[in-house]
Amino acid sequence: MQTTKAAGCLEGKGISRHKNLLAFYRQMIQIRSVEEALLDLFAKGLVRGTVHTSLGQEAVAVGVVNALDLDRDVVCSNHRGHGHFLAYCGDVTGLVLEIMGRPEGICGGKGGSQHLHKKNFYSNGILGGMAPVSTGMAFAEKQKQNGAIVTLFIGDGAMAEGAVYEAMNMASLWQLPVLYVLEMNCYAQSTYWEVEHAGVLETRAATFGIPVTEEDGNDVEAVFNQAVRIRSEIGNGGGPQMLFLRTYRMGPHSKGDDLRDPAEIDRHREHEPVQRLRLKLGGDVCKQIDEEEKQKIAHLVTQVQKGRAGEHLSA
Repeated sequence: MQTTKAAGCLEGKGISRHKNLLAFYRQMIQIRSVEEALLDLFAKGLVRGTVHTSLGQEAVAVGVVNALDLDRDVVCSNHRGHGHFLAYCGDVTGLVLEIMGRPEGICGGKGGSQHLHKKNFYSNGILGGMAPVSTGMAFAEKQKQNGAIVTLFIGDGAMAEGAVYEAMNMASLWQLPVLYVLEMNCYAQSTYWEVEHAGVLETRAATFGIPVTEEDGNDVEAVFNQAVRIRSEIGNGGGPQMLFLRTYRMGPHSKGDDLRDPAEIDRHREHEPVQRLRLKLGGDVCKQIDEEEKQKIAHLVTQVQKGRAGEHLSA
């Protein structure tokens, strides 16, 4: 089994490390605030279609995306991709307007929640559907010989899709520059992962000769450190790798009811990523960031509800 468990160090020490962690925290709060606002908008009948939030999984998006070279690298996301998108570009206004079906959205209001595109960011709502697409993209990047990599975010539910394994096989066979980020949030809709999968998921990629690094997906600093190392190795011709991150989905699968035991959710709430980083940084500075980001999102939502989408909204 080709799996490793390692620990890295955030670049810089002291003030620079603290500054980086504060930036990570602000991004995570932005993601959480937007996701909560979207659920509220849906409840008010202002969002068409569906919404899959990444509440509780913010450290994965922020830790991984900040480790990438966003001028070159490609990011492929899935149906639960709002956090990935915001970590990639921070375009809150474009995202909210897109999900609300407004023409000022990033895809003209036509892509909605699950089909987002901006620069080198792509998402698709088909479970595991971006796996073969990311393989083709990685093949193209390898031909360019520019050191760029493709990062594919998948959940444990996608590990039941045959296309994912076909993609891994080709990526390993051709030594393509792909980083597979598996967000192990334990559920596929309302189905617990052990009811759906035989064996263990950590070893699946290793059977194709793809190295796997396991990490705590609720620790943004640890995620970032591992992603920096892996991105460098892949970019230098090392072939595909998987970053296997254990986390937990705090919100419902979509906008509907949540059939999980509330006591189970409460247990995981004690270890969710925002609270963990808040404890590390200290309450006062985090409280200020919380208020700033929530006010920005609240202002944006108010503007949208007033129908002032064309008046240079910003968040």
